[in-house]
Amino acid sequence: MTSEQIAEAFVGLTTPVVADACLRLGAPLRLAPFAVHPLTPEMKTTGRALPARHYGSVDIFLEAMGTARRGDVLVVDNGGRWDESCIGDLIVLEAQACGLAGIVVWGAHRDTGDLLRIGLPVFSCGAYAAGPQRLDPRDPEALTSARVGEWTVGIRDCVFADVDGVLFVPADQVEETLRTARSIWETERRQAEAVQAGTRLRQQLRFDEYLKERGANPSLSFREHLRAIGGAVEV
Repeated sequence: MTSEQIAEAFVGLTTPVVADACLRLGAPLRLAPFAVHPLTPEMKTTGRALPARHYGSVDIFLEAMGTARRGDVLVVDNGGRWDESCIGDLIVLEAQACGLAGIVVWGAHRDTGDLLRIGLPVFSCGAYAAGPQRLDPRDPEALTSARVGEWTVGIRDCVFADVDGVLFVPADQVEETLRTARSIWETERRQAEAVQAGTRLRQQLRFDEYLKERGANPSLSFREHLRAIGGAVEV
């Protein structure tokens, strides 16, 4: 799928339902650390990953953007550092001009006011006024992969990001993952509408029936029960 197709399929969905889809499909749950969050709760983005490992100079980002496809998401590895920022208004403006869909930073940003005015979705660990004062040796994999927390994200990955977090999915699994996420989302919406119409969630999920069955079979999990009846709360 292209970044544009992924973005279209992600409309209306959230990272929680994509995460649930990964679990249902038995795929690894590759979530960025809790510290990575959007500048505003409304920011949301998705697209194929464009990785870059920062080593003290922004030239790595400019080089990465030279090979970018429209709708890509720049994934910046700055080691989760809090003692320097690695992107600011000029890099974000350039990313927007290149047609990128957003930026995810395992590290800090600066120029927050300007970034908010630009409006491109930016996810980072927070703001820090000073830029880098170092220049380390460039990593040989600087443009092919980026570390985000415990995960390594490459050019064959896709990014899903919103106020609930940032999630990475292999590109060859995205179509099935999004199809499963859509199914989960539709089931949850039907259940939510039924609650609002007066049918309690306990009734919909046949919770009393589950308790009775569990009494006869203590090993029965609620997830097994939900899958048997086609309900969704857990996966």
